Amino acid sequence: MSQNDDILYPPIRPYDMGHLDVGDGHQIYWEVSGNPKGVPIVLFHGGPGAGTSPQQRRFFDPKHYKIILFDQRGSGQSRPLGSLEHNNLQAIIEDIEKLREYLHIQAWHVFGGSWGSTLALCYGIAHPNQCLSFIIRGIFLMRAHEINWFIHGMGKFFPEAREEFLSMLSPKEQKDILNNYYKKLTQAPDEKRLKVGEAWCRYEGSCAYLKPKRQAFTTEAQRQKALAMARIEAHYFLHQQFDNDNYIIDNISRLKHISATAIQGRYDVICPPETAIELAKAWPELDLILVDEGGHSSGDRNICKALIEATNKARHLQ
Repeated sequence: MSQNDDILYPPIRPYDMGHLDVGDGHQIYWEVSGNPKGVPIVLFHGGPGAGTSPQQRRFFDPKHYKIILFDQRGSGQSRPLGSLEHNNLQAIIEDIEKLREYLHIQAWHVFGGSWGSTLALCYGIAHPNQCLSFIIRGIFLMRAHEINWFIHGMGKFFPEAREEFLSMLSPKEQKDILNNYYKKLTQAPDEKRLKVGEAWCRYEGSCAYLKPKRQAFTTEAQRQKALAMARIEAHYFLHQQFDNDNYIIDNISRLKHISATAIQGRYDVICPPETAIELAKAWPELDLILVDEGGHSSGDRNICKALIEATNKARHLQ
């Protein structure tokens, strides 16, 4: 049971689901729930590599919205799990368009948090005519200094989590944390890779909430998904940075005619609010909502409440 059960919409099940072959050896999992004749809204999950969860259906009014969730390449129920082959931002944007066309959707609302906000904005820049509105949370623009903050900065607020994170590396390896984590996540023996993947995800998970929570990976499936997320995140942070560090802000003019709301926790340690404020300065039309008692996670109660208010408000946009 979720701590936010009283503010989320009731649990629902998909009425349609499957795997879409998008090429390059990848099959992405997708599902549709809510109103079959409703206004489409698509959720871009975080990470990259986190995958979707049943609770994410509950941010949306199921009587109004046709709710589309999908797992990005290598994530969640997509196949093969944790694959880095042909796994890049442009490929995922192309996958989204293939899914939209497969589901016979002309345009949809776009909802995404953290890395999902990065993907939402990049997808919109590439395909603005397919976007009815944007609801984004925990703004991340995948710039070099934001990645550096993830690796070196956020642990200053959660030193216990950082100590465990660094314990996977020797003192010499700690001089290049990201590269050496990536090597272990891709080259270490199976059991070691699983432990390193868990450590990466516990570090991030510990920093995600206003009140710290420790993640536990108690099943083999959970351990494998943690490894997949860690591998994909490290892969993107190392190999998928933009050639132009300010790519999103430099191209934000393509979105200025589209209604957009950003929900940002005042105490978001993973994606500090300065990024959201910088985006809002470049995009004055953006409705930036700073949640004073909120961290990074959509599970933080006040963040969750603000997201639902935003999806309810977007119901008047067709």
